[in-house]
Amino acid sequence: MSVKIRLQRHGKKGKPFFHIVVADARARRDGRFIEKLGTYNPITNPATIDLNVDSAVKWLNNGAQPTDTAKAILSYKGVLYKKHLQGGVAKGAFDEAEAEKRFNAWVESKESKVQGKVDGLANAKADAKKAAFDAETKVNEARLAAASQAEADAKAAEEAANAPAEEVTEATEEPTAEAEGTEETQA
Repeated sequence: MSVKIRLQRHGKKGKPFFHIVVADARARRDGRFIEKLGTYNPITNPATIDLNVDSAVKWLNNGAQPTDTAKAILSYKGVLYKKHLQGGVAKGAFDEAEAEKRFNAWVESKESKVQGKVDGLANAKADAKKAAFDAETKVNEARLAAASQAEADAKAAEEAANAPAEEVTEATEEPTAEAEGTEETQA
């Protein structure tokens, strides 16, 4: 019987969620499995992977073959590295404590990289939000300036409309007075 470490799809359409399982190679994709090793959520950024490393190493040592995607996930979480270190212990290159120390150092460096990515994404999101807020503030200031300019123009136009009407009436009254005076002088 050939045993595989593979993904079992769950979730709904457009929002996949996977269980990482050990299953017989002849079983259906979402069918029976021997053991559930963890979960994988590719929707989050960075992807969320919850994996039982010790069980995965045990199954790899027993001959389970991971699929391509499962192998990438196992490598990302350090399962393949831990198996490699156990091979070094078996050959006598170093002892179990040294292997555990190396594995823990690798896990810490990996977690710092992932945390750096999370922080970078959070900073980028905050910067984008700040830039959008600044752009919106500029637009609002421009609108307020345009509205106050429009009010000033309307007030000036109103004053201009009222002022020439008075001047026109005064101008039309004065010539008539002069015209009356000239007629009297002519008569």
